[in-house]
Amino acid sequence: MSYTVFVRTWWKKNSSWPGGREPGVGRKTVIGRVSTESEAREMAQRYNMSHSPGFLSKKAEYESN
Repeated sequence: MSYTVFVRTWWKKNSSWPGGREPGVGRKTVIGRVSTESEAREMAQRYNMSHSPGFLSKKAEYESN
């Protein structure tokens, strides 16, 4: 089994919502492919520790292929 690591946002801008954003899952942008779940978890954690999620909460995740 292999794993794909990607980033995406969890909010979208909407000035009519409180705080200026509403729930909305963004498109996946692949940042890597690895062989094991532990490698995928580590890659996602490294990304999340070194990148601010920002206003739209952009975070790394992974899924099995």
